[in-house]
This record gives sequence, C-alpha cells and structure tokens, in this order.
Amino acid sequence: MIGAAIFSLTALGAALGMLLGLAGKLFRVESDPLLDEVEQLFPGSQCGQCGFPGCRPAAEAVVSSRAPVTLCPPGGRALAEKLASKLNIAVNLANLQDAPRQLARVREETCIGCTRCFKVCPTDAIVGAPKQIHFVISEACTGCGNCLDVCPTECLALTAPRLHLKDWRWHKPRLEPVCT
Repeated sequence: MIGAAIFSLTALGAALGMLLGLAGKLFRVESDPLLDEVEQLFPGSQCGQCGFPGCRPAAEAVVSSRAPVTLCPPGGRALAEKLASKLNIAVNLANLQDAPRQLARVREETCIGCTRCFKVCPTDAIVGAPKQIHFVISEACTGCGNCLDVCPTECLALTAPRLHLKDWRWHKPRLEPVCT
C-alpha cells in the first residue's frame, strides 16, 4: 500500500514537473536585452525614492524616455553617467550633486517596538521584535525615509553615517599662497 502511494506521488510529481517545464518553454516571454542591462545597472534596493515601485519599472521608464537618467538618488551621479553612456544620451550632469548619504537611526529611549518601521523598509535594514528596541543595519539602509513616516513615536531620524576606519579618507590640503 505504502509503495503504491509513494510510486503514484512520485509519478504525479514527475509528470507535473515535465508539464511545467514544457509550459515554461512554450509560453516564455522574451524581454528586451537593453532593458535587462539597464536594470542591472540600478542598485536593486527597490526603495522607491525615484517615484517608481522598484528598479525594473524605473529601468522601463528610462529606456522608454519617460524618465530622466538622473532619477535614482541612491545611484547618484555615477549611475546617471552609466545610464547615459549605455543609452547614448547626452545629458548635462554639471548641476547634479550627489546628496550626502543618510542613514536611519533609532533613538532607543523612545522606541516602543511597534514593528511598523521594519514592515515598510524596502531593504530589510531594520531588525527587531514586537515590544523590543529596533536596530538599523547601516550597510543595508538606503536612507529612503519610509520608516520616518510610519513611526508613531518619532524615534527614527535620518543622520549622516558614522565615520569608521574603513570609510575615513585623508582630506586634500588646501593650497594657500606662500608669502615671500
């Protein structure tokens, strides 16, 4: 009895797997290779700062010329230059300034652990549990600000990232005229 059940479920699984594989080949929708390449240039964080629900719709808008190549704040100037060269578009980036990087920070003294913030975080940068203090993973945070809008205690704020040894850069000295 058990052998017949195992055999029938295995046969059914194999038949349905082959049917799905065949359907995948027959009904495959070819996508635009340029669109796929442009989507790969985007950061992939799906943060929505550009006004689109994700990087794929933003790439579609850029390829179809419905949006400028400068639409992605996390990508900044470097992404705009890559998109312009990929799409052979002449764009003036002289006025485009990269915004300083912002990260969400939790003020622990006012966090009540309501879990609203990490439910709206597109990159899962906020971790925590109900009725416990939350924490922001700085490597994953894009600074989109979605968490600020839903926090009932206003314990979240966007701040400049903390300077660590791996991020520190020596500042260029200013050239001053030598008095003779």
